[in-house]
Parts: sequence; structure tokens; C-alpha cells
Amino acid sequence: MKLTVIGQWGGYPKAGEASTGYLLQHNGFKMLIDCGSGVLSHLQQHVEATDLDAVLLSHYHPDHVADIGVLQHALLIQYFLGKNNGTLPVYAHKEDQQGFETITYKDLMKAHEYKEGTSLSVGPFTVTFVKTKHPVPCYGMRIEADGKALFYTADSAFREEFVSFGQDADVLLCECNFYGGMDASNAGHMTSLDAGNLAQKSNAGKLILTHLPHFGELEQLVTEAKTLYKGDVLLAEKDMEVDI
Repeated sequence: MKLTVIGQWGGYPKAGEASTGYLLQHNGFKMLIDCGSGVLSHLQQHVEATDLDAVLLSHYHPDHVADIGVLQHALLIQYFLGKNNGTLPVYAHKEDQQGFETITYKDLMKAHEYKEGTSLSVGPFTVTFVKTKHPVPCYGMRIEADGKALFYTADSAFREEFVSFGQDADVLLCECNFYGGMDASNAGHMTSLDAGNLAQKSNAGKLILTHLPHFGELEQLVTEAKTLYKGDVLLAEKDMEVDI
């Protein structure tokens, strides 16, 4: 699997960049994970919108879905230009009925429901879901292919359930919206220390900090996470590519 960071900012994108979005590719299959503000613009530096084979959405906050409507229009315009490749499946939860219903668009995009505890086959990927601790319903994802595993926490405060769910994942793509010593739980987010703790307890092969804050010195997040986790710790950056 190859993971490409399209956007890594929490809340809103930094100038010239994007909020949450990741491209995961394997055996020619291209899947977008979350589709926040600015994602479509930067995605096209790697693949065309019509090249996507599937989309996974963790929840309906704008920094994770703001560009879904933009993606719909891209597919529509490409359809009129004769370049559309059919209906794009988008997998999302149905606990926000209104949000779920905005996904299906003409014959170009169709929403498919996932639920916690179920296993989903999407191209070469097997995806399982875990409920997170966030102000709105949100799901983390374990994505596996050919014996490799990625655990994407999506947005959440720390949950002990994540330890077993993410056990031995090759890459832990962990939200890190707060610095160590701050109270992130009430906001439904994690600190650098939460991320390091989760990586250590779950025996992650590598920790990538993402959903980054717009304040402070970001390298401090890495330093703090490393006090608890002894493996590699990286800050997510636009266009970063990681082989899993």
C-alpha cells in the first residue's frame, strides 16, 4: 500500500494547503480517505478526480467533507467532457442522515453505509471500523491489504479500545490536535502524549501525527510523542508518501 498525505490540517487548511484527506493506493486501486477543504485541488497533483475508485468518510465535519460537493461537480464536468468512469462509491456512516443523503449525486456518486463491527471489502482493501470519541458520530478505520495494516484514528479523544483495534498496525495515522499537557478530551481530540501512548501500547510500526493544530511549534508534538513511543514519529506533510 502507498499512503499519500493530501491534507493534514485540523479545522481549516493552512494557506495553500488542505484539511484532512489521504490517498491510499494498492494494485492500481485508488481510494480517498476523507475529503476536507482544499483536498480536491491538491489531489489532482497526484491523480485525477475521475481516477478515484472509492472514497471513505469518517464523519461529516467540514474539515473532512467540505470538498465532497466540489468532487461531485468535478465528476459532472468530466462526464460532460466524456471522461467520467461511472459511479464513484462513497462509504460513510448513516448516523447523520442529512449528511449521508448529501453524498449521492445523480449517477456519478453513490453513498454506501458502513457500521461498527462490520468488515468492508473495497477493491483490494479490507476495512473495519471503530467508533471514536468526538462531538459528532465518527469512525476510525483499520485498512488491510496483503498482510499490511493502516490504522487511521480519524477525530477522537483517546480510547482504550483503540489499542486492541490498532494492534500491530504497520502505520498509525493518528490525529494530534493538541500538545502534551493540554486538555484535548473535552474537545474530542488527542494530544501528542495520547498519540505516543497509543502507538506504544498498540505496537505500531510507525506513528504519523496528523490533523495538526494551527498554533505552537509542531516539532514539539514529535518530541512529546517520542517520550512514550520509541518507534519512528513523523509529522504529516502535504504530498508526503509512505509505503506500507
